[in-house]
Amino acid sequence: MYDGGKIITGLVVFVGLVTFPLWSNVGKAAKKPDPKIDTPVIQQLAEKKCIEPKAVMQAEHMKILNDWRDSVVRDGSRLYVSSSGKTFNMSLQNECMNCHSNKKQFCDECHNYTDVTPYCWTCHIEPKEKEKVAWASIEENS
Repeated sequence: MYDGGKIITGLVVFVGLVTFPLWSNVGKAAKKPDPKIDTPVIQQLAEKKCIEPKAVMQAEHMKILNDWRDSVVRDGSRLYVSSSGKTFNMSLQNECMNCHSNKKQFCDECHNYTDVTPYCWTCHIEPKEKEKVAWASIEENS
């Protein structure tokens, strides 16, 4: 009268379909980004600190850069005083990219992971990085 076999089969199919996105992606999670901060400029710094503490920069760098853009373009103000009281030049290319010259290993690492496409390089000139492999092969051949 209750046709239990069909009910159980229907429940198994239902649970399988509902949980399909979970078990089909097991083991396929993307690798956590590991931005590299081992550029030559950073290695030469006595005190390896950015303009703000690391936690602030991880959470607020996009807001800081937008504030810098507005301050420089609209107000003509180029000096940034950090929370530590130190003064910095508000310039993506001359201040930020001076230390973080490895855009692919620093910026792109997290932006690709979070699928974010920043529009920094629509106005600024994107830095060209030297290919280490290409330079190594050129040096070996000479």
